[in-house]
Amino acid sequence: MPMNRADNLSRLQSENFDICIIGGGASGAGCALDAALRGYRVALIDKKDFASETSSRSTKLIHGGVRYLEQAFTKLDFAQLKQVRHGLEERHIVIKNAPHLARPLALLTPVFSWIEGVYYSIGLKMYDWFANDDTLPKGRWLSKKEVLSRMPTLDKDKLHSAVLYYDGQHDDARYCLALVQSAHEQGVAVANYVEVLGFLKDPVGKLSACSVEDAFTHQTFSIKAKVFVNCTGTFADRIRLLANPTLPNRMRPSKGVHVVLPYETLNSTDAMLIPKTSDGRVVFAIPFEGQLVVGTTDTEYRNVENEPVLEQSEVNFLLDTLRPYLKKDPESGDIKAGFGGLRPLLAADPTKSTKGLTRDHEVEHDSKSNLVSLLGGKWTTYRLMAKDAVDKVEELLEQNNPCLTADHLLAGGENFNYDAWKTIQQEYDLGEDTCKHLILKYGSRAERVVGLIKTDATLADRLLPNLPYLKAEVVFAARYEMAATPRDFLARRIRMEITDWDATLACLPTVCDLMAGELGWDAPTERQMVNEYTTLVRGFQREAGL
Repeated sequence: MPMNRADNLSRLQSENFDICIIGGGASGAGCALDAALRGYRVALIDKKDFASETSSRSTKLIHGGVRYLEQAFTKLDFAQLKQVRHGLEERHIVIKNAPHLARPLALLTPVFSWIEGVYYSIGLKMYDWFANDDTLPKGRWLSKKEVLSRMPTLDKDKLHSAVLYYDGQHDDARYCLALVQSAHEQGVAVANYVEVLGFLKDPVGKLSACSVEDAFTHQTFSIKAKVFVNCTGTFADRIRLLANPTLPNRMRPSKGVHVVLPYETLNSTDAMLIPKTSDGRVVFAIPFEGQLVVGTTDTEYRNVENEPVLEQSEVNFLLDTLRPYLKKDPESGDIKAGFGGLRPLLAADPTKSTKGLTRDHEVEHDSKSNLVSLLGGKWTTYRLMAKDAVDKVEELLEQNNPCLTADHLLAGGENFNYDAWKTIQQEYDLGEDTCKHLILKYGSRAERVVGLIKTDATLADRLLPNLPYLKAEVVFAARYEMAATPRDFLARRIRMEITDWDATLACLPTVCDLMAGELGWDAPTERQMVNEYTTLVRGFQREAGL
């Protein structure tokens, strides 16, 4: 069942819902799917695109958090153990339910001495122990020769050995989209670019409807529901205060950035964990979409209305952190792209730095307005977070239905077979890289994308000769995945914006031309889309000092 925005907007205006979920990131989409599987009539809205904020800007890891485990013992902060346990319990579920978008990832932690090797081996053995029911391979200590065979660009003169362990990796934006699609197929009315302006209340002060605006037509209307759930991440305080202006602020966001370097920087399908940095965090170097993503940082960030971007000082920090491990120093000129994101941390302790705040979540119920807010948390535990939030809603509605999401395959995960790329290649005569890309983005539904070629052969053309993306994907995203702007497609439906800024600008006119045909843009609108997005990407490059 394709997601048609106009049809869903009509539903939002005409139907009465049990639950309206505000925020279309991982936690909001997870809540929508959970609630729909329990039998509720559900609406899901976001003021921008699905996964346009934190949920598309992560390190792409599904993990318990090795740093949190270390903090639990070195700082006697045993609240971190709860977060690690939650993450490791959910890790295999995240991978199992979307095998096309998530998979195990080997990570190497290089060490420079025997003592370091013992220390990290013990820590990562404990990490494996906490994941005792998991199906991921167990870690081990590798010799110098083994390490260099797996990651040949490391500095062999400094390297002693490395500790290998496993976590999971996912395409965060497309995983969130798969949650939205799955929720929609369970009957949820979904729409992006619908912003909450305020709430309507019943005679006793409980929320009865929200007033919203369509970002494109500027039409305002109301959505009626019995319960409203706030899943807006770093923007949660805005919704909380719209519902009840007397509530205190709870959010204390922190900024994390990543730089993207050529794959050849590590030249390995394994990722690398750098366990010590000058700011007290760990840094990961992770292969993703044919490039290498390096991050992340942790700095306080106050003005959440301004998009966080990669700055030159942050570029220098991440490159300086990476250099001691490599035989050839990476330079700023090597950078292909970068991105910044915000963590929705909770201000439980105002004296702590953001690095010290727990990543666990909280479900808050404001008894005055009846608003339920899902606060904090992290990507790996989105399903558990959604379960806890919907459990609270069930209390309010005096219902008790089981959560069914642990075993619910997401859109594209049904009957997934990676080798199906060969069938697509044989039928459509497309490049191997393109066919593998399609299978890993759309899963068992990849045939629906390439099927568009049967009605228009030009859609088999690539957007750029050296990259696997097809024109058919642009049309599919606009027609069936609610992509409404070029950035929706280039940043989130495919991941070109966060992996290659120059390539993004090179294919932008083609993308806008195809979207104009699907969405009915006139020539001035199409030019505006090209110009605005070009200005945005050039601004990213300038801020990064490139």
